[in-house]
Amino acid sequence: MSDLSSVVPGSHRNHTRPVSNNYSTSISQVRTIRYRQIADDLDGRLDAGEFVAGGLLPSESDLSAHYDASRVTVRRALELLRDQGRVDSRQGFGWFVPAHPVRQSLSTLGTLDEQLAADGATSEREVLAFAFVSPPEWVAERFGESAESDTQLLEVRRRTLADGQPFARVTVWCPETLGSELSRSEVERHPFVQLLDVRIGGATQTIGADAASAEDAELLEVPEGSPVLRIERVTESADGEVVLVSEHVYPAHRTEFVVDLPADVGDGAPAGLRLLS
Repeated sequence: MSDLSSVVPGSHRNHTRPVSNNYSTSISQVRTIRYRQIADDLDGRLDAGEFVAGGLLPSESDLSAHYDASRVTVRRALELLRDQGRVDSRQGFGWFVPAHPVRQSLSTLGTLDEQLAADGATSEREVLAFAFVSPPEWVAERFGESAESDTQLLEVRRRTLADGQPFARVTVWCPETLGSELSRSEVERHPFVQLLDVRIGGATQTIGADAASAEDAELLEVPEGSPVLRIERVTESADGEVVLVSEHVYPAHRTEFVVDLPADVGDGAPAGLRLLS
């Protein structure tokens, strides 16, 4: 018996029925659904506290591998969350959870602990190094010494945490005559200015932009080369002698410095401020 369906007009084997648009899904629709799924999942992980305020998210490459999606799709998900105010990004830094930056006033000489407390954050110190050393050349110059001299300074390197998160790397140098009276446990519990047996007269603080070194990137949990604020502070006694030199490095998104500008300062320059060429 012959197969009539192969020759009869209108046979189902010769007739292709159109597929309803209700059942078709384009590649672009799949991508749209996927990036929203990723955004929803990340949103849930944010709500669960997996990523803390001020902390970095995994890189786009890591997220791409985790979700088995292209970086374009992952980026669209992150951009959606950024539009919703859930995450933010900076060039050379990556994606992070927005946090209110700690505002540090430059109107008076204060300690980092005081600045954090004023902002409602709890501070903690981790002493990483405590030793008498030959200082770097720039530090020796601040003390009026030459790098070739055999002068030894107490060098204390520490990490400051704010609410348990890395906030700053601080290195302090102190003359041997003052530092020999200090212990590691003391500098872990108290600021240097509270430990020195001298009356503090004031300090000069220089602030500039820098890129995170490999060491600081690891300590501060930021990408190497990401933007940081570098602060150099030279603290003097009441009689004008340099008693402390310190270097502070902050992730650029964790803090900001605030200066009150008086209305009348005579020559038009803000009091206490000057530009360095």
